[in-house]
Amino acid sequence: MEAFTQYQGKTVPFMNDNLDTDQIIPKTYLKRIEKTGFGEFLFDDWRYLRDRRLNPEFVLNFPEYQEATILISGENFGSGSSREHAAWALMDYGFKAVIAESYSDIFYMNAVKNGLLPIELSKAQVAELAKLSPAALIEIDLVNQLVKTHDHAYSFEIDSSWKHRLVNGLDEIGETLMEADKITAYEATIPSYWQIN
Repeated sequence: MEAFTQYQGKTVPFMNDNLDTDQIIPKTYLKRIEKTGFGEFLFDDWRYLRDRRLNPEFVLNFPEYQEATILISGENFGSGSSREHAAWALMDYGFKAVIAESYSDIFYMNAVKNGLLPIELSKAQVAELAKLSPAALIEIDLVNQLVKTHDHAYSFEIDSSWKHRLVNGLDEIGETLMEADKITAYEATIPSYWQIN
C-alpha cells in the first residue's frame, strides 16, 4: 500500500447525502477478482447515458473537474452494503481522499484498509471546500491532520492506529510482515508432529 503523508490535489464537489455503495459501484460490476478496473464504473448510473456516452450533466464529467483527485461530499457517505469494491472504484478512478460530513462505518474501514483517506469535517467546512474553484489546489497533511486551502486550515480527527498504517503504507499484511522475525522464531518452537508439510 502506498504511504499517505502529505498530498496536494484538486477537488470535485458531489454534495449528495447518503451516497450508498450501490450508487458508488453498482452490483453489476462486482465480478472482477482483482482490485483494479472498477474506476470505469464509478457512479455508473449518473456518469453514463443509456448508450454509454458520458452524461454531460454529471459533475465528474465536467471538463474543469477532470484532474480532481479529492472528492467532496455530504453526509453518510458509503452507506448501504459492505462491498469493498466502493473503495476500490474510487481509488481506481484516481481519488486519493474523500472529504465528507460523515461516513458509514463499514465504508470508512474499507477505505482506510485500502489506502483511501476518508476525512470527516463539519457541514460548514465541507460547504466551504465545495465552493472552491476547480483550479484550486488543496493540501492534505495527514501527519498533522490538516486540510489546507490558500487561506484556511481545517483540522480533522483520525484513529491513531489507522493514521499509523496510512502514513507508513501498511495494510494488514504489511503490518503482520513487520513481525516476521517473531513469527519465524515462534514457528521454530512448534513440535515437528504439529507442522504441516
